[in-house]
Amino acid sequence: MAKKGHDKNTKNKAKHAKLMARNKNKKRTEEILRKERLKAIIQKATSQNNDD
Repeated sequence: MAKKGHDKNTKNKAKHAKLMARNKNKKRTEEILRKERLKAIIQKATSQNNDD
């Protein structure tokens, strides 16, 4: 039987894979930056609490 749903991406598969990789890398870098910002905020808050 034939596959149901949308057709498989065969014509521009490399372009699509490149785009998906770019999106995944962008999300990964944003997540890393967010974690670094949160760590900096937490360190600043704890140092202020220790100074009080």
